[in-house]
Amino acid sequence: MMLLYGWWNGDDSVDKFTHLIKLSVGTETVDDLLRWQKLRRVQTSDGLPRHVTRMWPKREAEILEGGSIYWVIKGLIQCRQRILRLDEVNGGDGIRRCAIVLEPEVHRTQSVQKRPFQGWRYLAPSDAPPDLPASRQNDEALPVELNQALAEIGVI
Repeated sequence: MMLLYGWWNGDDSVDKFTHLIKLSVGTETVDDLLRWQKLRRVQTSDGLPRHVTRMWPKREAEILEGGSIYWVIKGLIQCRQRILRLDEVNGGDGIRRCAIVLEPEVHRTQSVQKRPFQGWRYLAPSDAPPDLPASRQNDEALPVELNQALAEIGVI
C-alpha cells in the first residue's frame, strides 16, 4: 500500500477563516432580528447592519477572510450573516469599541442548540451548522418550543 502526502508548508490550520457566534438578546425570531437591524441607529453610515461590542477580535484577519456571525435566538443557532468589516467606534465615554459590520442578507441555518454565554465567541467552520437549502430559506419557522424540543432529541 502506498500513501501519498502533500507538501507540508508549516501551516497546521485547515480553515483559513473563522466565524463568530453571538446571542441575539431580546429577539424571539429571525424576523425580529431583521426588524431590529433595519433601525437606523444600528446601521453604519452606509446603511449596513452592525453589532457593536466592547471586545475587538484578535483573529480579525481570519474573520474577514470569509467569516460569518452565527446568531443564537432562544437557545438555538438559527441564522448567520457574513461579516464584511470591523469598524472602530468610540462611544460618548471615550472607550474604543468594535462595530461588526454585516451583510444585510440573512442565511437561515439548520437549528442547533446552544447554551447561553457572555459576549461573542469564535466558531470554527467545522462546528458551524449548514445553511438551509435555498428552497427552505423562506419557510415559516417552527414554533420556538417545538424547535428546541427537536434540537434536544437530535432531530434537527
